[in-house]
Amino acid sequence: MIQVEHIRKTYKVSRRNAGFTSALKSLFHKEYELIHALDDVSFTISEGEMVGYIGPNGAGKSSTIKILSGILTPEEGTCRINGLIPWKNRIQHVKNIGVVFGQRTQLWWDVPVLDSFELLKEIYRIDPFIYRRNLEQLSHMLNLSELLKTPVRQLSLGQRMRCEIAASLLHDPKILFLDEPTIGLDAVSKLAVRDFILQLNREKNTTVILTTHDMQDIEALTNRVILIGKGKVLLDGTIDDIRKDFDSTEEALADFYRSHQI
Repeated sequence: MIQVEHIRKTYKVSRRNAGFTSALKSLFHKEYELIHALDDVSFTISEGEMVGYIGPNGAGKSSTIKILSGILTPEEGTCRINGLIPWKNRIQHVKNIGVVFGQRTQLWWDVPVLDSFELLKEIYRIDPFIYRRNLEQLSHMLNLSELLKTPVRQLSLGQRMRCEIAASLLHDPKILFLDEPTIGLDAVSKLAVRDFILQLNREKNTTVILTTHDMQDIEALTNRVILIGKGKVLLDGTIDDIRKDFDSTEEALADFYRSHQI
């Protein structure tokens, strides 16, 4: 379903020292540094898999998700998802994916949640029957009935994240990208989101790629992890491959980072 081969992505970042003189010099002569966000990244994910895509800050996780979503174009390498190249076949591709960014929203801030859902229905050109069916199912599974008429700005973080997940699934995507979906949530909300994702995978065989620093989410939801650091895939296996002799997954992961100097 998802095949990534030898992907490379580089950013050119401007650098300067602090101070007025340096700021003035940079107006006429800018200095740049090349950041290799992704360096020869390859992996394959099968239909229905639930995969944790993990690594430290700046490892290249978000760049990978943006390439898989069709937002970014790599300098080198190939990526095919259901036979489509995300950045070349973007309109067809986005019909098959759902994306949830924990720190960003796809809902309109000052209007009721239902109005945002209706607008997404038009954007994705969802059949009215399918839309009503999915809205009813998602409202029941995520307990949204009392939230649909509430403006997004009046929702708590946990309530908003449940609505964000529902919004990403209204068009029946085959693949769900989750970037920090439980960030800032309380224990009850986290458990509710995890249970829903497991149920979604079990009932609809939805492929889930989870990017998070919360190892409890990884342990609860995924049976495979791809660990990336400094733009390279360092491990493709299971949590047990990371944990080894450690009692805590967080401690084992920190030791792994230290041993690879990331």
